[in-house]
Amino acid sequence: MATTIPSHTRIEPGILYFGTPVVLISTLNEDGSANLAPMSSAFWLGWRAVLGLGARSKTAQNLLRTREGVLNLPSDSLAAAVDRLALTTGSDPVPPSKVKRGYRFVADKFARAGLTPVASDTVGPPRVAECPVSMEVVVEGVHDVAHDDEAQRGGIVAIEVRVQRVYVHDEIRMASTADRIDPDAWRPLIMSFQKLYGLGPQVHPSTLARIPEHLYRGPDIERARETPAMTG
Repeated sequence: MATTIPSHTRIEPGILYFGTPVVLISTLNEDGSANLAPMSSAFWLGWRAVLGLGARSKTAQNLLRTREGVLNLPSDSLAAAVDRLALTTGSDPVPPSKVKRGYRFVADKFARAGLTPVASDTVGPPRVAECPVSMEVVVEGVHDVAHDDEAQRGGIVAIEVRVQRVYVHDEIRMASTADRIDPDAWRPLIMSFQKLYGLGPQVHPSTLARIPEHLYRGPDIERARETPAMTG
């Protein structure tokens, strides 16, 4: 029996968030207090990450001012804590564009989420104790998104960061290895079209997984080893 191939229909969705991991970015405000904000426009290349942020957001402003932050990855069990940060901002006054969407100013984001700050090793902003993965990062590059469009110019920024430390909970480490994550134990929180989901089980063996992970280790790892811890 022949298989019917489905046809495509042209649509124009307002957003294209088809499903990416949630990241809680911790940064430092001007007064030294910590800001914590959820986002899902992030991807990794080696020990680098590219973060897509509204240029006028408090997180973007903090990253560009201090040049450092922490990328905390929540598990699906932390969905309620992440959702408590929805429609909150560290900007006071709240930008007009966010007022229209229902955002309100919250000074202590950690308290709002019910999460615990832990001192970082190489950067000022704290890690999130409850997140199974935390990566201390420094800003290495900035790129304006949609610079070609006058209506959007200056509104979105892509920030390249370099990882200096990776901390994980032992429960997601792969047994009998020093530096590997067990993908069957790690259950990231996923954002898809503004809704929160967990990660399902493996659906098919991966040919790509035959490549030994150590072959992906790049020079940024050695550079991170040489980064001294903060003192005081």
